[in-house]
Amino acid sequence: MREIVWKTSEDARAWSAGQWPVIGTDEVGRGPLAGPVVAAAVILPADDGLPGLKDSKATTSRQREALVPLIEARALAFSVVEASVAQITERNILGASLWAMGRAVSEVLATIEDRCNALILVDGNRPIPTELLSGHAPEQIPLIKGDSRSRAIAAAAILAKVHRDTYMQRLHQQFPHYGFEGHKGYPTAAHLEALRRWGPCPAHRPTFGPVARLLKHSL
Repeated sequence: MREIVWKTSEDARAWSAGQWPVIGTDEVGRGPLAGPVVAAAVILPADDGLPGLKDSKATTSRQREALVPLIEARALAFSVVEASVAQITERNILGASLWAMGRAVSEVLATIEDRCNALILVDGNRPIPTELLSGHAPEQIPLIKGDSRSRAIAAAAILAKVHRDTYMQRLHQQFPHYGFEGHKGYPTAAHLEALRRWGPCPAHRPTFGPVARLLKHSL
C-alpha cells in the first residue's frame, strides 16, 4: 500500500490564505451494481491529531474502521448522506453523487455561523452545483485524487467508505445469494454469476448495464 506524506495539504494552503473553515467532501459507490452511493463532508481542525489518516484506498478495512471514531471525535463537524437506488435511478449516478455531496456539505455548513471565508474541497473534477447547496454557497475547488491531497477529503472518504461497507454487510443478511458482504455490490465475476443465476433483487440498480440487460430479457 502506498503511504501518503502530508507535506503541504490543500487544507493547509487554504488556511494560510485565510480561508476557514475548509470542508472536504467525497463520495463512495459510483461503480457498484447495487446499493446506495454514499457521500460525507468533514471539517477538521488545523491540528487534527490523526496520524493514521490517508487516502482510503491506501488503507485496510480494519484501519478505516479504527479511524472512524477518531475522525468523528476530532472533526469540528461531519455529515454522512446516502443516495438510494431509487435516487440513482431518478437522477443518474452522477446526479445522485453530486446530490449526496451537496446534502452532506449543506448539513455541515448549517453548523457554521460565518461562511464568508469558507472553502469546499471536492474530490473529483467538478464542483457541486450551487442549487444543491442550501443558503450561501462558498468557493469550491475540485481536486482530482483529492483524498491524497486534502486531509478533510481523506477523512470524508473514510467515513463514506465505512458507512457504505456496513450498509452492504447488512444487505448481505437480507439477500445472501449475491455475496454483497464480499464485493460490496461491485461487478465481480462472482456477483455477475449470482445475478445470472438469481436475477436482480430490489437492491440492484436497474439502469446499470448488466442489471438492465437482465431486466429487459425477463420481460
